[in-house]
Amino acid sequence: MAVETRAAIDLGASLAQALRYVNAWKSKTVVVKYGGSVMTSGVGRADGDTVIDDLVLLKGAGVDPVLVHGGGPEITRMLERLGKASRFIDGLRVTDEETMEVVEMVLAGRANKQLVSLITAAGGAAVGISGKDGKVFVARKLDGPEDLGQVGEVESVDTTVVRLLSTHGFVPVIASIGIGQDGESLNLNADHAAGALAAALGASKFILLTDVPGILPGAVGGQPISTLRA
Repeated sequence: MAVETRAAIDLGASLAQALRYVNAWKSKTVVVKYGGSVMTSGVGRADGDTVIDDLVLLKGAGVDPVLVHGGGPEITRMLERLGKASRFIDGLRVTDEETMEVVEMVLAGRANKQLVSLITAAGGAAVGISGKDGKVFVARKLDGPEDLGQVGEVESVDTTVVRLLSTHGFVPVIASIGIGQDGESLNLNADHAAGALAAALGASKFILLTDVPGILPGAVGGQPISTLRA
């Protein structure tokens, strides 16, 4: 499975390249992780943006795109509106019970359904779910030196619902929320969740749509790595 990290402006070129090899890609799965920071920058929303259009074109050409999304900036804005501060430890949002309610409301609600609406408006058909539905993402609470609350990591992936949607002509749109062993909601890192799903589906390509130029190596000033091989 090829893993690509693309700046938002490059995704259209990446998907257009895939279309040139459409016969080879028919019935293949492409998992796209749509980052919250990119979503709020307007990519895929305004007329002329190609992200959503290209996903619909891929589906129409016989490829099976699967969209996994986050929504961190939208969560932060909603928490601010509710008078609740956001706190992060090592880049992870501290997610108490009240924050988790907001996370689920934003990701499984507004953000997810907005993406479904965009795909529909572009002429496609999409079904939005969260990772809790059909136990797509079964997760466990993340352990660490500090309590992060309801932050989880994926333990197992059930692809049944995702494959069913793809087989019946829909683009699955999946919010990065997991379900714990006791049924509790867990806030997942969308990159990790999308990667786990891509592996479980045996995806031919995994595209990380981001507002940074690529995976940056540890050395300061290192050049971004645009493609990895799994």
